[in-house]
Amino acid sequence: MKRVLIISYYWPPSGGGGVQRWLKFTKYLREFDWEPIIYTPSNPEIPEIDNSLLAEIPVDMLVLKTKIWEPYRFYKILTGKSPDEKIQTAFLSEKGKPSLGEKISVWIRGNFFIPDARCFWIKPSVKFLSNWLKKSHVDAIVSTGPPHSMHLIAMKLHDELRIPWLADFRDPWTNIDFYNELKLSRKSDALHHKLEKEVLLKADAVTVVSRGMLLEFEQIVDRPIKLITNGFDEDDIQNMGDIMSDSKFSIAHIGSLVKTRNPLALWEALKKLIDEVDGFREALEIKLVGKIDFEVRNSIKQFGLESYVKEIDYLPHNEVVKEQIRSRVLLLLINNTPNAKLILTGKVFEYLQTKRPILCIGPLDGDACQLIKETNSGFCSSFDDVNTLKNNVLKLFSMYKEGIIKIESSKASQYSRRNLTQKLVGELNRIVNLSESDPQSS
Repeated sequence: MKRVLIISYYWPPSGGGGVQRWLKFTKYLREFDWEPIIYTPSNPEIPEIDNSLLAEIPVDMLVLKTKIWEPYRFYKILTGKSPDEKIQTAFLSEKGKPSLGEKISVWIRGNFFIPDARCFWIKPSVKFLSNWLKKSHVDAIVSTGPPHSMHLIAMKLHDELRIPWLADFRDPWTNIDFYNELKLSRKSDALHHKLEKEVLLKADAVTVVSRGMLLEFEQIVDRPIKLITNGFDEDDIQNMGDIMSDSKFSIAHIGSLVKTRNPLALWEALKKLIDEVDGFREALEIKLVGKIDFEVRNSIKQFGLESYVKEIDYLPHNEVVKEQIRSRVLLLLINNTPNAKLILTGKVFEYLQTKRPILCIGPLDGDACQLIKETNSGFCSSFDDVNTLKNNVLKLFSMYKEGIIKIESSKASQYSRRNLTQKLVGELNRIVNLSESDPQSS
């Protein structure tokens, strides 16, 4: 087997979306004659713990770990948080508007910790891995970001050892939805763009998760970018057994509900349907699984929907899948940000495999809505189109009353994790073969 070193900040028992992509790739790499080796921090600052994911790590797979120093202890002191409090991603705040201390800490993070707060792990990781690689052969290196410090570790190893390198982007860099909230100086902004372009140019292969990201990166650098989306793992639901659907007309959102995903048009549409449609009031249930920003809570209260909301805190991934299967409608909210068209979260693919109808709110010409249309898996409406959203919910409510639980999504099988791993292996084989035929090219 060929061997690939994968540099990833997120790894079980870390929970959340950031860990899923490469955990699933490693699960299937051996089927295509590649042996994965993980390099990850031994003491990362992670938002959630999910021990259920440990069972998915391939047997006897080598996981290399070193300690990381992160400035979060000082951040917690500055913002008055307890040492044990988890740091939420994407500027989610459950308790209220950011304090002055939080605003100052964001400015410090954006301008002094570049590309991110894991930058202090770059130098010791390069030293550790350089020594390890001189004794242990690998055929390729993969870095996955964010955090984009992982790419800088791989880039320095690539410069030093000339090992073929694939840079995988699960999210954009300078076009990520919260980039403008980092309060960057002109100098810091320029450095982010410089590092981003350097990674895109130097990597032997670059993979992204959405077509919008692909087009964006191809405008930054004149080179081909490979699209390998996220996907679903058929094993996740094979052994679930019979799961009873919710008795109510449950509309479920799975994952963090940050302020840029606050669906004001949905709250308004639901309020109108409660007032206008017989039986809707009695049937409706809004399930929110995960962390909820205080602005979202305020909006729910303003529309008088509190009594319809069922909050479920963070769940292990296997329990999340069960909750998706129970629900009548799965809600997909695209961040209402300048990069909305290119957002294609891993969540939508997990929704696909449940065969529950998806209600998507986002740009109609964005990657997420295009996927839903392609797979015939639900309904889409734009951020502010209350009338279309109201009609879409009515259609779903009619399906619920008729006892229609599942929809048959078409063209979904191409998004299985096994098929996507095969595409990844094609890129790994390509850069290894290129390196062997032309050592100067890598």
